[in-house]
Amino acid sequence: MLKAVILDANAIARNLLTSVLSNGGHEVVADANLAPASLARVIRLRPQIVCIDIGEANEAGWAIITQLRTELPKSLLFMVSSGINAGMIQDAQQRGVHGFIVKPFNSVAVLTSIRNTILRIAKQQRANAEAASSGDTESA
Repeated sequence: MLKAVILDANAIARNLLTSVLSNGGHEVVADANLAPASLARVIRLRPQIVCIDIGEANEAGWAIITQLRTELPKSLLFMVSSGINAGMIQDAQQRGVHGFIVKPFNSVAVLTSIRNTILRIAKQQRANAEAASSGDTESA
């Protein structure tokens, strides 16, 4: 069970996503709007998963993503939106977003996205560790 936090200006969306994650076996330790005090609280909680809807993909929204990525480097960051397009995906990935959750929520799709992201990152870390250890062996 991973600790999750949900950041969204819409309370109904936060409640729905909380239900999806909880039913999927994750522990939602907080949900909040995007106010600075909420972000500070989230950072103190050190969740493993952060689901965030930044609203408009503008500089203010991207600044929140950058802050979370800086303050929570080990957390998996999922962007939540009803209007995800190729440009937004590319911008988000460049800023360190790991995955995407589309509104309206489909429980299976949300949990599959999170699971697949975790598996992809674990596979990358395993490959990096193997490459590093084979590099150590060759230099010895």
